[in-house]
Amino acid sequence: MARALLIVLDSVGIGGAPDAAAYGDAGADTLGHIAEACAEGRGDRDGLRAGPLRVPNLTALGLGLAARGSSGRLPPSLEPVGDVGGAYGHAVETAAGKDTPSGHWEIAGLPVQEAWGYFLDAKPAFPAELTRNLIAAGSLPGILGDCHASGTAIIDRFGDEHIRTGKPICYTSADSVFQIAAHEEAFGLERLYGLCRIARDLCDPYRIGRVIARPFVGSEAEGFRRTGNRKDYATPPPEETLLDRLTAAGRNVVSVGKVGDIFAHRGTGREIKAAGNAACLDAALQAFDHLTEGGLVFVNLVDFDTEHGHRRDVPGYAAELEAFDTRVPEILDILGAGDLCIVTADHGNDPTWTGTEHTREQVPILVFGPDIRSGPIGRRETFADIGATLARHLGLPPLPAGDPW
Repeated sequence: MARALLIVLDSVGIGGAPDAAAYGDAGADTLGHIAEACAEGRGDRDGLRAGPLRVPNLTALGLGLAARGSSGRLPPSLEPVGDVGGAYGHAVETAAGKDTPSGHWEIAGLPVQEAWGYFLDAKPAFPAELTRNLIAAGSLPGILGDCHASGTAIIDRFGDEHIRTGKPICYTSADSVFQIAAHEEAFGLERLYGLCRIARDLCDPYRIGRVIARPFVGSEAEGFRRTGNRKDYATPPPEETLLDRLTAAGRNVVSVGKVGDIFAHRGTGREIKAAGNAACLDAALQAFDHLTEGGLVFVNLVDFDTEHGHRRDVPGYAAELEAFDTRVPEILDILGAGDLCIVTADHGNDPTWTGTEHTREQVPILVFGPDIRSGPIGRRETFADIGATLARHLGLPPLPAGDPW
């Protein structure tokens, strides 16, 4: 029996989805536009990186060819030299929306067609009843924000007032989220988590996908900064996923990063929290090294999205891609006979695009391991093909959605 490692490069899309125009994202292309920016010198930053995008290991696995299949053009510097060392293709999301949960659930074999609820881009953004109930249930003096906002900007704007008044900072975005930012020391981390649990219950009637705790530290004088103690409170998947199947079969599942939160801790097995892409990948590889036969390690690398995509930071995003690329040889080395690794994404977040939100894009699929046949797997009509392939590889019955390649 084999093992599997599933790595989600959060937001590394490779070209607009067929329905991107319906989301205002026609022409978005996270990877392609980053590569173009780097080729033109717009990806340079002193002390960080310079020049063309350099991801030779991912290129050798077919990343550039997957991007060409999706967008119709080969991004600069991503043409492989010689034979490709894995199977490669691209996938289209069939679930409604462009959120983290819908992307991950579809990867795990559950495309959700019912649309999420969203808060209007208005002031106030939240229904008055929701705000009143949160203030009452949380014994709060009130809230700050109540609008669509960038997480870092709104902390800079309201951080000092939050500390003085004890009012948490509540905000949302184009995603299906209710976010609460609070100072770890002045407000208290556990109090913030408790408030988010209250908000989770209150947001259920509005079909909001996630309530997110956004703790921060610092002061107005020295500046505020978010910490690694973020926690997502997601609504649970409405039906069975690959993770549920693995757990029911007695297989070992290890969830690294925010995967446990995304699936509402159902079927997620041993959960490992770590701060940052490097630490999450370290934890995933260590867990995989001790994984029993038939098991799965599932890791989300969120920094692409939170640190660079939402902040429209092209050089930072490029540097993050290059940093991950240097780790690919370690991943290859840890795979034994029968093992499989899939590298993919859950949506896009084009740092050259307007606004600061996710972009509706297709995602890469890179598949490799000692026994994996190299070559194209083409366009997959749903992310669920990834879950279907993992199920077959791990000896499980077919999932309701998706076709293995």
